[in-house]
Amino acid sequence: MTTIPPAQPTRSAIEPAVPADLPAVLALLSANGLPHDGLAEHFAAALVARDGDTVVGSAALELYGEAALLRSLAVAEALRGQGLGRQLTTAALELAHSRGVRRVCLLTTTAQGYFPNFGFVPITRAEVEPAVQASAEFTGACPDSAVVLALHLDD
Repeated sequence: MTTIPPAQPTRSAIEPAVPADLPAVLALLSANGLPHDGLAEHFAAALVARDGDTVVGSAALELYGEAALLRSLAVAEALRGQGLGRQLTTAALELAHSRGVRRVCLLTTTAQGYFPNFGFVPITRAEVEPAVQASAEFTGACPDSAVVLALHLDD
């Protein structure tokens, strides 16, 4: 009798998004119940995870000088629980650091227990940099009930 080895987790390549990835990322966000507002304007600082030619994950930054908004972190349902979200978050934080960002903020209605694993702590909306407060996510895409978290990046 032949034994079939267990399936290995899919290894996805994380790389900068290209403009042609936008429709796939928007579909992924829709599937995850995440807002689209403002993403297209900041897509130059987006990352995607690919399984072959298919976009299976995303993360994006809205860059505002030394501040950034982490947004659009999504993983295809079939690949959740395999560490891809962690890889995307880490890659986005590394990108933020490389761009001179000193503090990253985010809004969440469902993942307030996830992001403290990276050092994010809750803050009030009033503590967020004014440029980030003016983003589409803060001004309407995310509900007022969303939790705000922030992370100070080391130099």
